[in-house]
Amino acid sequence: MALGQVTPILRIFDEVKAREFYLEFLGFTLNFEHRFEDNAPLYMGIERDDCALHLSEHHGDATPGSHVRIDTTRLAEFQQELATKNYKYNRPGIEKGPAGDEVTVIDPFSNRLTFTDTRSS
Repeated sequence: MALGQVTPILRIFDEVKAREFYLEFLGFTLNFEHRFEDNAPLYMGIERDDCALHLSEHHGDATPGSHVRIDTTRLAEFQQELATKNYKYNRPGIEKGPAGDEVTVIDPFSNRLTFTDTRSS
């Protein structure tokens, strides 16, 4: 047996805010979206490079306020990319973390994503 990649599911409450944060600010692309019917909660998959996340409006899929660590290369370049977007609600800097340099962002639903460059430790 061999374990594969992990795909975290993060709880969201507002489709417009989720798209603005994850697609426009963080630069993820939409992989798929699913609803059981027109007025049902949204479940969508997004990705950037080798990182895949699932975002869900379903109440039972995830807990708000989760924290995900994402291994990253060229962290300073990524932080500069975020800074140039001048996003009103997040202007993260680079900090020293236990595993190396890191950039932490908080989405509109209180989920935290920490992008870590372990090569900098």
